[in-house]
Amino acid sequence: MDSPRFRALGLALLVCCAGCSGVGAPQATTAQAAQAAQPPGKAADDLQSDFQRVIKDVLPSVVQIETESGLGSGVVYDGKGHIVTNAHVVEGGRTFRVTTANSKKPLTATLVSSYPEQDLAVVKLDTVPAGLRAATFGDTSKVQVGQVVLAMGSPLGLSSSVTEGIVSATGRTVSEGSDDGGTGATLANMVQTSAAINPGNSGGALVGLDGRIIGIPTLAATDPELGGGAAPGIGFAIPASTVRTIADQIVRSGRVTDSGRAALGITGRTFVDADFQPAGVVVVEVKDGGAADEAGIVPGDVIVRLGDTDITTITSLTEALAERKPGDRTTVTFTHNGREKKAEVTLGEQ
Repeated sequence: MDSPRFRALGLALLVCCAGCSGVGAPQATTAQAAQAAQPPGKAADDLQSDFQRVIKDVLPSVVQIETESGLGSGVVYDGKGHIVTNAHVVEGGRTFRVTTANSKKPLTATLVSSYPEQDLAVVKLDTVPAGLRAATFGDTSKVQVGQVVLAMGSPLGLSSSVTEGIVSATGRTVSEGSDDGGTGATLANMVQTSAAINPGNSGGALVGLDGRIIGIPTLAATDPELGGGAAPGIGFAIPASTVRTIADQIVRSGRVTDSGRAALGITGRTFVDADFQPAGVVVVEVKDGGAADEAGIVPGDVIVRLGDTDITTITSLTEALAERKPGDRTTVTFTHNGREKKAEVTLGEQ
């Protein structure tokens, strides 16, 4: 069974009140007064109608993907039978069984390409059924916190399921677990949502009330205080802009040719100090001509800071790089033979 996952978080709750009004509050406008005079159930009826309209329009574009190891979800990307999903949904497989909204029985599909670094993949139906409906992807830059969204997919094998919530935050950088089939990818600019994301939702659709997909649900947070269990109401989706960038390249070229992900050009591992505490990333291998090579960093050096960000583990280095773009210039602080040094680097591409 596909299992959305996210690196354990220390969760805290901050409650604040803003915009409370008192004496001197402006009087209601005519439009506001008219809205307040509406029958009590009208607003709820309108919202319900919006939900039903979006579900009717978008759910036919959301499919169930069956692999040898379990079930996941996918989204019809175009009329040629391309379906975008998570890399961890199809990991290890080449052929799949796909159930579409109009399928009387599962259809066969073949992997086009997988890009685990961004946890995205594209599969293609071997036979395109009549009436296959491609989804419409929205503009991630217009996504707003508080926006109502619906998550569509096949959680726990329950095909064509829908949950609702809001956009809780944007621009999150998160890291997947690498156990149980996860890719271990660090993903930037994620959309955080309160819509329930359960095992099987991965690869499905996070949709706004305009019917446009704003993201691909991928991760659910875990809470160490719950024994690593899912933290309710904290899920993450890969933004639509990233999905389009990666999927377009795979559909066009059969692979990702321009990742847009910054790289230092090293292979490293977490360095543990004398107190058995993580204290940086020790360089194991340096890529010829890469950013680290050009900066004079060699195997055995320990990276402790990237720009103003302290580096204590390989995950923290990956997350720091995820916030940057190829071609960005920054400073790397590292120790060489026990002495701290700094070097200016121009980041390469992963």
